[in-house]
Amino acid sequence: MAEPQRGRQARLVELLIGSNLDGLLVSSLPNIRYLTGFSGSNALLFLTPTETWFFTDFRYEAQVSHEVVGASRVVIETSSLWKGLWEQLAARPGTAAFGFESAQTLHRDFQRLNEDGSRWTWRPTTDLVERLRASKEPREVDSIRLAGVIATSALEKTLGELRAGLTENEVAGMLEQNLRNAGSDGFPFSTIVASGERSALPHARAGSRPIAPGDFVLLDFGAVYEGYCADVTRTVVVGQASERQRDVYEAVKEANERARSLIAPGMTGQQADAIARNALTARGFGEAFGHGLGHGLGIEVHEAPRLSRVAEGHLPEGAVVTIEPGVYLPGWGGVRIEDDVHLVNGGAVLLTEFPRDLIELD
Repeated sequence: MAEPQRGRQARLVELLIGSNLDGLLVSSLPNIRYLTGFSGSNALLFLTPTETWFFTDFRYEAQVSHEVVGASRVVIETSSLWKGLWEQLAARPGTAAFGFESAQTLHRDFQRLNEDGSRWTWRPTTDLVERLRASKEPREVDSIRLAGVIATSALEKTLGELRAGLTENEVAGMLEQNLRNAGSDGFPFSTIVASGERSALPHARAGSRPIAPGDFVLLDFGAVYEGYCADVTRTVVVGQASERQRDVYEAVKEANERARSLIAPGMTGQQADAIARNALTARGFGEAFGHGLGHGLGIEVHEAPRLSRVAEGHLPEGAVVTIEPGVYLPGWGGVRIEDDVHLVNGGAVLLTEFPRDLIELD
């Protein structure tokens, strides 16, 4: 089986050369995982056109041997990874201009660059690796699709167990157990279960509120498979839905369907967002859709590209993004329907198969 990490490193080197950089210090753990396969919690990666150095601590010595791909030098540090970096760089002849990830670098690490690393020139970079991550390889798409299968399987089982009288926390616990049982490696974010008027809070935390008959219940959750995330939201009613609940739900469902059918690579994030936003505005709910249409999915649950009113960047072919329109009416409730899609030539392929018709639970 081919090792995609080597190709990713080669593409990154091309970006470095185009940016007139002699190398790049990668400190973002998701970026390090993308470039090398390493899934641990402590590492630095230093990459030049001719060398790739990987630094970690003794806890991961065995893990490195079967995870890390493409490193010409592996340094297992007993103290500070930065100490190891300076020692390796000091043995490298000459001076050079290196990039660092400005959006990922802590202030204390920036001080290290300016003080301990003052022999070299350090230039801030933005999104060099993230630019590569935005367009997914087939293997990445397969992992996200399988994460979606895990997520929707767990949702189906949870809806069969959900009933009035359970608290939001109890439902969240059931859902997370079902995710684990279905094969999820973990949870990419805290599971959201919001009922009744609390469903109008887009990022509500599950709480102690008991679910009552007639409530909307909004469930927003994720699954992880082989390091890749799926992100799904469904909103259901416990008991029989009212006419107003049906009206709001149908508006969101229509916005979801229109966005999924019309989104395509090459359009901007603003244009994609406008598809759903215009559909909701036509139904009188435009002002109740306060967040963006979606975001990229991959190693992180929120990554490039963005789909929102202010996202001017174009959506690359190969990206996997969420489609998650919502309507939120404070003091009454809210609805969100979220799916994951793969942007391909001419349109989008749905990765999360689960009913979008309103579900009324007995």
